[in-house]
Amino acid sequence: MLDQLTDTQNVGAIFRSALAFGARGIIVQDRHAPALAGPLAKASVGATERLPHARVTNLSRALEKLNDMGWRAIAMDGAAELTLEQALDERPTVIVMGSEGDGVRRLVTEHCEAIAKIPMPGGFESLNVSNAAAIALYEASRAQKRKA
Repeated sequence: MLDQLTDTQNVGAIFRSALAFGARGIIVQDRHAPALAGPLAKASVGATERLPHARVTNLSRALEKLNDMGWRAIAMDGAAELTLEQALDERPTVIVMGSEGDGVRRLVTEHCEAIAKIPMPGGFESLNVSNAAAIALYEASRAQKRKA
C-alpha cells in the first residue's frame, strides 16, 4: 500500500519490485497518487499491466476491510523499534510505505498492527522509498518462504 507517494519513478520502481518479489497487488489512493500510465507505466517496465492494483478513496477504510479478511498491516517507519523481520509472521501482510519526508500518515498508521523499520547498521538513516520498498518486499517474501 502506497500512502501519498506521488513520484512516478518511485511508484514505477515499486511496481517492478512488487511484481519481482511476488506481491499480490498494490493499493494506492484515488487522490495524491500519480496516474498508472505514461511515465509511471514506462518506469514500471510493464509491471503496472501485470500486477493487480486498486485505487481506493480511503486507505484507513481499505485497511479495515483487509483486516476483516485476515490481512494484517505493517507501516514502515525508520524510527520504529521493531525490525520488519521481527514484525512479520505467517499471515498475509500489507506493507504500508509512506511518502518521502512525511512517511505514513498518522490515521493510516493507527490502522496498522505493527510499525517496523529496516535495520541500517551502516550509519545512514534513510533510503529512497522505492529502495526501501524493494528491501521490505524481499524480506516479506523470505518470511513467507520460511513460514511455509
